[in-house]
Amino acid sequence: MPKLADYRQVAEGKVRQVHEVDDDLLLFVASDRISAFDHVLTTQIPDKGRVLTAMSVFWFEKFADLVPNHLVAWDDPRIPAEVRGRALLVRRLEMVQVECVARGYLTGSGMAEYRQTGSVCGVELPSGLVEASELVPPIFTPATKAELGAHDENVSFAHVEAEVGAPLAARLRDATLEVYGAAREFARSRGVVLADTKFEFGLDRSGTLVLGDEVLTPDSSRYWPLEGYAPGRVQPSFDKQYVRDWLTSPASGWDRASDTPPPPLPDDVVAATRSRYVEAYELITGRSFADWPSPDETGAE
Repeated sequence: MPKLADYRQVAEGKVRQVHEVDDDLLLFVASDRISAFDHVLTTQIPDKGRVLTAMSVFWFEKFADLVPNHLVAWDDPRIPAEVRGRALLVRRLEMVQVECVARGYLTGSGMAEYRQTGSVCGVELPSGLVEASELVPPIFTPATKAELGAHDENVSFAHVEAEVGAPLAARLRDATLEVYGAAREFARSRGVVLADTKFEFGLDRSGTLVLGDEVLTPDSSRYWPLEGYAPGRVQPSFDKQYVRDWLTSPASGWDRASDTPPPPLPDDVVAATRSRYVEAYELITGRSFADWPSPDETGAE
């Protein structure tokens, strides 16, 4: 059984590290770290890496016939026991340097931009929209892919066309909206609103557009309970919005505009955040998170 140290680390992001298995395969390892406002917090959320991995596997498998994806295996002897349950064996791709965001509801940075300009990423929207208004049809609102510690910036579709060419930009937009639309309908059938999400795509050696990274997790998506949904107010969520809300509350004592890093999360915020991640997985998939494999930290087979 290989050890994680046997595979050369080739990248590290806010919550994930990537290791090289061979010329064709990579190992994506999700940690329990959590980020907010472009900071990686000092406090971790137990089991978060396993939730992200399990959720991604569910969606990759569900939409395998809709769009190609990079997943090779989640249970494979080449995956070290120490990261079992929070690591994926994936195909190596040439990643497209665009954050592909689909919005079906107006919130977050989209709401802030709409208030200022009446549009989001150059997409003109009707007047009179409020927090959590549904967008019909959903819109493609790409962003730059920032370096670690930097902030992704919303950009126009024309910007993406200039960066990657019109044909690939159109493929990115169409695939993003197609997958988001299918996921939104399924989530709704499970009593969950998928407000928005972010995808990353790459190209394989044949030039095929392939869905990569993680997909439709509580880290890359906003999930709200369908019951009680009402526009005009901030919705309760199953994602890390709970952490963002605490950090910007008087209880944290943190000034987001300052140069100081965020404070550690209190135990009750950690527990509540973990609960929301697990609840999102179980609601969406209909599966028990307790059945998802755990790492064997001893490295035993």
